[in-house]
Amino acid sequence: MARTAVRKQSRKNANKAKPAKSTAAKKAAKKSAGKAKKAAPAKARGSAVKLHPGIDNGFPKAGKRGFAGGRLVCNCATDPVVVEVKSQTAHNHACGCTKCWKPEGAILSIVAVAPSDKVSVLKNGQKLKVVDPDAVILRHACTGCGVHLYGPVERDGHPFKGLTFVHTELSKESGWSPPGFAAFVSSVIEGGVPPSRMPAIRKRLKDLGLEPYDCLNPALMDYLATAAARKAGTLHEE
Repeated sequence: MARTAVRKQSRKNANKAKPAKSTAAKKAAKKSAGKAKKAAPAKARGSAVKLHPGIDNGFPKAGKRGFAGGRLVCNCATDPVVVEVKSQTAHNHACGCTKCWKPEGAILSIVAVAPSDKVSVLKNGQKLKVVDPDAVILRHACTGCGVHLYGPVERDGHPFKGLTFVHTELSKESGWSPPGFAAFVSSVIEGGVPPSRMPAIRKRLKDLGLEPYDCLNPALMDYLATAAARKAGTLHEE
């Protein structure tokens, strides 16, 4: 009888110990899973395709209502060029064009337009030089840091005449119109991006809400086609 009682007591003690061990193991597993879950998003963020500092981490979906413009400043530490834009911008977009200025390491540029009569140089304009006098967009770059401050279209007969291209990332003011699409995306290949990376780049743009095009977006292409039809006398309007 004594032996039976001892065996029963041993089994009873063992059963009491098991739940404690199981609970501890569950807590440890849960804690480990929690750490893995927290680490996963960080890893995912790190592996995302980097396109431009202004869009890589997201951006506002709309400009500030009533926004009246601001100042663009080049990257020179001393005597920077300052350009004033006295209006909101339009048609802001990511651009793969190899002629557009982009910050170091960026695959795309971010560029918008404003009325040319609303754009003026406030300080140190003597440092500016037109990159290519024969181009449609007369990109004025700072000879000190290389930043493009503004690029007017002045060619007679061009549909974009009267507009100036600007990079609002050079402004400290917030409220500018945000990027709405991506243009000339395939042109990044000409800038040295391997063609094999294009699917990932286009996917990343779509994830950011920027539809990728290998020309301009439909609205601007329609604008150009309308101007061409009007000039040719073939435009039909309802």
